[in-house]
Amino acid sequence: MKYPEIDKYAELDSLIHRFDPRAKIITFTLLIFSFVFIEDIRIAFASLLFSFFILLVSRIPFGFIFNRMKPGLIFVMPFLIVMPFALDGNVLYSYNGISISYDGLYYGSLVVIRAATSIMLTLIMLGTTKMDTTMKSLHSLKVPSPFVQTLMFSYRYIFVFIDEFLSMWTSMKAKGFKVKANKHSLSIIGNIVGMILVRSYERAERVYHSMASKGYTGESRTIVKFKMQTADYGLAAILIGTVLIFIIYGMSLS
Repeated sequence: MKYPEIDKYAELDSLIHRFDPRAKIITFTLLIFSFVFIEDIRIAFASLLFSFFILLVSRIPFGFIFNRMKPGLIFVMPFLIVMPFALDGNVLYSYNGISISYDGLYYGSLVVIRAATSIMLTLIMLGTTKMDTTMKSLHSLKVPSPFVQTLMFSYRYIFVFIDEFLSMWTSMKAKGFKVKANKHSLSIIGNIVGMILVRSYERAERVYHSMASKGYTGESRTIVKFKMQTADYGLAAILIGTVLIFIIYGMSLS
């Protein structure tokens, strides 16, 4: 199967790829949190264009990013559909007592734009650095070790469990199983999920004992050393300066 590796293009060479991983995490996190709280739709759209510009600089294929944005956009798209009917405000269109308000359309669009911006920036941040390097960067930034290792193991073994589930599902289909809206199908699916959980627990025990026999003590250890360069400071200053410009301009409009 095709795995959804977020770091598939982490070996490319671009300004964003060369950005120090620690500075990248801090700077992009600041960008995401700043843009997600923008209240003016014009500034939100400008931030989306700025994020798209960063994507161009990163040289990651558009299709790779946009395909991975789809689940998040599908999740927030109902806001754009529901809010025009749910929020009061200036009526744009009315039919048989059902009204579409300008305020609802405005805030629904704002939610979608902010979500698209934050998802795109997150994918760029993670997609321009190998996942193991990202985990080591988090540890270097003093993020609690249990949290970092949980992320690392989750990313490592999620593909293993997907393979196991697909293997079991293929076996069930080979025996004539078809998903139907009845109690029997729900029971079978529940059993599959239960078996996956049991196998996950058993595999976790085997992995832990294997790591413990090799000296694992629960602490992250790495020989990777990070060093900020002048270009890293410059890029961080440019990105943070852009955030400040958006914030100041937004304050001038309010």
